[in-house]
Amino acid sequence: MSLRIAARLARRELRGGLHGFRIFLACLALGVAAIAAIGSVRSAIEAGLAREGAALLGGQAEMDFTYRFATDAERAWMGEVADEISQIVDFRSMAVVDRDGSSERGLTQVKAVDDAYPLIGSVGLTPDIPLAQALGDQNGLPGAIMEQVLADRLGLTAGDTLRLGTQDFHLSALLTREPDRAGAGFGLGPRTIVRTQALEASGLLATGTLFNTKYRLILPPQSDLDTLEQTAESKFGDAGMRWRDSRNGAPGVARFVERLGAFLVLVGLSGLAVGGVGVSAAVRAYLAEKTSVIATLRTLGAERATIFQTYFIQIGALSLLGIFIGLVLGAVAPLLLAPMIEARLPIPAKIAVYPRPLVEAAIYGVLTAFIFTLWPLARAEDVRAATLFRDALGSTRLLPKARYVIAAGVGLALLVGLAGLFSGTWRLTLWMAGGITGALVLLALAAWVIRWTSRRGARMAQGHPALRWALAAISGPREGATSTVLSLGLGLSVLAAVGQIDGNLRTAIAGNLPDVAPSYFFVDIQKDQMDGFNARLAYDPDVRRVDSAPMLRGVITRINDKPAREVAGDHWVTRGDRGVTYATNLPERTKITAGEWWAPDYTGPPLISFATEEADEMGLRLGDTMTINVLGREITGTITSFREVDFSNAGIGFVMTMNPAALSGAPHSYISTVYAEPEAEAAILRDLGTAYPNITAIRVRDAIDRVAEVLAGVAAASSYGAAATLLTGFLVLIGAASAGTQSRTYEAAVLKTLGASRRRILISFAIRAALLGLAAGLVALGAGIAGGWAVSRFVMETGYQVIWPSALAIIAGGVLATLMAGLAFAWGPLSARPAHVLRARE
Repeated sequence: MSLRIAARLARRELRGGLHGFRIFLACLALGVAAIAAIGSVRSAIEAGLAREGAALLGGQAEMDFTYRFATDAERAWMGEVADEISQIVDFRSMAVVDRDGSSERGLTQVKAVDDAYPLIGSVGLTPDIPLAQALGDQNGLPGAIMEQVLADRLGLTAGDTLRLGTQDFHLSALLTREPDRAGAGFGLGPRTIVRTQALEASGLLATGTLFNTKYRLILPPQSDLDTLEQTAESKFGDAGMRWRDSRNGAPGVARFVERLGAFLVLVGLSGLAVGGVGVSAAVRAYLAEKTSVIATLRTLGAERATIFQTYFIQIGALSLLGIFIGLVLGAVAPLLLAPMIEARLPIPAKIAVYPRPLVEAAIYGVLTAFIFTLWPLARAEDVRAATLFRDALGSTRLLPKARYVIAAGVGLALLVGLAGLFSGTWRLTLWMAGGITGALVLLALAAWVIRWTSRRGARMAQGHPALRWALAAISGPREGATSTVLSLGLGLSVLAAVGQIDGNLRTAIAGNLPDVAPSYFFVDIQKDQMDGFNARLAYDPDVRRVDSAPMLRGVITRINDKPAREVAGDHWVTRGDRGVTYATNLPERTKITAGEWWAPDYTGPPLISFATEEADEMGLRLGDTMTINVLGREITGTITSFREVDFSNAGIGFVMTMNPAALSGAPHSYISTVYAEPEAEAAILRDLGTAYPNITAIRVRDAIDRVAEVLAGVAAASSYGAAATLLTGFLVLIGAASAGTQSRTYEAAVLKTLGASRRRILISFAIRAALLGLAAGLVALGAGIAGGWAVSRFVMETGYQVIWPSALAIIAGGVLATLMAGLAFAWGPLSARPAHVLRARE
């Protein structure tokens, strides 16, 4: 019976319109819209990758080999299952231009292709000539095409000559579109494309050098990709073959998009939490206005359950309206911005309305509304009628009944659990949930401290009326200090944490790393070149240090005689081929954490020393066996030691090191890092490049710049998410300022009657707004610094230092935001006539 009465009463209450609920709806809609839009764009990219999988891959399937070309048996199988085959060779090299007696060098990612390339799509060139013509012989030299950025760096134009290894090429055109670029993954240098046959005399594809061959396949109609993949893996998987097909044409891009999207959704949830604070404040303010209505209903015999159900139904209906508005905005925004989104993305996106992200956003919205409205609703139910007539909700106890606390806790646990399930990143989800909870607790404590301090500070500010009025107002129950500090502070906390994380990541990559990183990585150094290579560097006073090691690439295929993926999951070490080296003695600056290094004269079965951190993540133990495919040969070794490997300084670091007898007989090259003074780098590169044209030099600072470009995009996306959170906080701030208009109008009327000028009253309003903004900014700064440290230290695993420009901007932003909101709602109270206000109050 009570539920039917409650529904009727709620329907009558809803006839009053949206008065008092505009900020409520805006907060909820904005939070839901942000999550829905982020999820929709992520789904659009995933759909685009799926739709264009074959184009991104360059074929319907691909077989990838490390350090070698496919064998006759492998080529024969491809011929049986495919209608067309195209061979690609991918590697890094140095493009060299001789000019006026000197040489210019630039790192390039070389793609050597055959006549069948590209199987899907087309290559864009300037001038617009056929690819076969561009790569054909001209004036006795094979043709080459190159990206504009590298051509500009080397001062090349169409018709000029360049050199790769020992082979000269004629630059015939500039590359403007590479159809399979997204599927190739991250490259350290701009692209150069040549014919594979033209590299035969270059010395760049010698046995043991670092290159990959990719065989793209066009399959007959109705081919079963699952069956083909299983067959290929069973026949050639143990020989180091890796299979990809159009179902996941760009796996690296797909993983990146998935993880970035998950992170941004969690940032969006922070915005929804900020909106939840506004929702809670709006409900509390609305119920305070309904004091006489609730009191009348209680006097007429309405039960507590009926009161609770009435307003629960009403606010639930309004919550659904806000969620619906947010879903419409989140679905429509990507459609309206589709041209801009597609133009900025380097990968295809199929912009459309996708149900799944909308359903997820709706679930987040429902749970957030439930959690943040339950508390004030439950407290209203517990208030006696006589108390409601006197002071609304002010005299209720702090905590509602246990059943409501439990229900709110269950809702919160469900929200966090679903966020982890939907995002697939439990660790980051738990960190984010803990950070938001911690920030809310700190902000609530800060609000209490501010009110307590203001109450005492008002007594001591006798000689400063404007300050005393401001402090007295902050300490009162109607100024909304708690909601102001909570909403603005949480929004600023998210923005501060994102700023600190981004700043520290940039500092680690582009700031501190060059101080400890080598000047150059040299790869593809042949065995017979090591003596001359070392001789050039040995007596150079500007060379501080040279580290060299044998370099092979291997694929971990089995662990303890089980498939590696079955044991280690999708760990990055088992995801592809990894660097492997061998050493007789324990390298300098290397620390064994468990087990023992082999004896210098050991010649027994293969032994392995593995990186400690990666071993812990993969669940490896001393005595485990590991099978590694190197150049098609299976090598099974036993793990006898774990050692620390520091990848953070950009030096040489191998996850796997083996005893010399296990690998020294395999064809391989050497890798070397050279630490030198900046002014000596050009001469070192010139001398070594001239003496050994096949060697590839990777300048670490250039690689850092490439990584920084990617980070800039990530930082921009994170900042947009944090800005949405801050906007929600500002809306809550406006709501709090609006809710206090009546009390400030009465206050201004009393002060005017007592002789205060409008100027002094305005200064008082500005002071209270600035103090609340300063408090929110200071707490947000502390929470942001703590959150940034935690994520940088435990998630990103980088060093940490406070980025003070970003930190100080947060404090300034808090003060400015509250000043703007406070002053925007100050003119009405200042303009009101005291006599009219005081008569109405009576």
